[in-house]
Amino acid sequence: MIHIWYLVLLAAKMGSQVLVPFRGSEDSHRHLKLMGDLGQIVPMKYDPRDENSIKAVMAKANVVINLIGREYETRNYSFEEVNHHMAEQLAMIAKEHGGIMRFIQVSCLGASLSSSSRYLKSKAAAEEAILRELPEATVMKPAVMIGTEDRILNTWAHFAKNYSFLPLIGDGSTKIQPVYVVDVASAIITALKDDGTSMGKVYELGGPDIFTVHELADLMYDVIREWPRYVKIPIPIAKAIAMPREILLKKVPFPLPSPAIFNLDLIEAFSTDTLVSGNGLKFEDLGIAPHKLKGYPVEFLIQYRKGGPQYGSTVSEKVTPQSWS
Repeated sequence: MIHIWYLVLLAAKMGSQVLVPFRGSEDSHRHLKLMGDLGQIVPMKYDPRDENSIKAVMAKANVVINLIGREYETRNYSFEEVNHHMAEQLAMIAKEHGGIMRFIQVSCLGASLSSSSRYLKSKAAAEEAILRELPEATVMKPAVMIGTEDRILNTWAHFAKNYSFLPLIGDGSTKIQPVYVVDVASAIITALKDDGTSMGKVYELGGPDIFTVHELADLMYDVIREWPRYVKIPIPIAKAIAMPREILLKKVPFPLPSPAIFNLDLIEAFSTDTLVSGNGLKFEDLGIAPHKLKGYPVEFLIQYRKGGPQYGSTVSEKVTPQSWS
């Protein structure tokens, strides 16, 4: 999922007033106010289950960008409610509003009604519902996003540092097309600024390079300067490890920990290749050249290096600590 501040920053640079609905604490949006002039970034508390509060947020808007989504379920929110029904409700309210000039839905690459993943299935249902209500809406389908707050490389690096190995679901041969999160934000803003040519279209946003999961994990290990250590876990066993949370989720009277690597739905999603289709609209159709991952987009991982950015070892080199005498 795309982190909101990338979009807020770019929208503020355009000179737009940015309304930021939030349902957390008053501190959750404080950092966003620094991204625009005084009064340009307007946080607005709302309840996604209260239609009137959504209408109040949307009342003074002429553009809606829906970033609501979750890749795991909680006791209170199911995939279908968060990823599908909330998006459909936004589209219906925007249609009723009458003054919404652009509606952009951020979905995900691989979303399909025939997917075995309920997450991907709910995202596809949202796309269908939105385009039914608003045929002029634009749908962005980014691949796995990489960036400072990402939920894949950070998760892997954190696990590898804590346990000295990384579990690979299956044999790590599944192909993915990870994309730099800044490029996705740029694509959304570019679509907003165009002359309407992106309206009613679906864009598949994948990075310039295709990785297997194993190759992406190798890149992570290379940046954090650790020797790669993997434990390959067959998909049926990985599902068995993830299953207890799914069974207990709605049965116990307390919240369960959020799944990281052993997320049953993401195991389903990562069991098949997720690549940009040959005939879909891409970054190039928006005039954007996506960044390669190697280099700056994964530089944030240096925070996981043992002893600081200049220390550690890679497969190909040993870094000797400097003498401080």
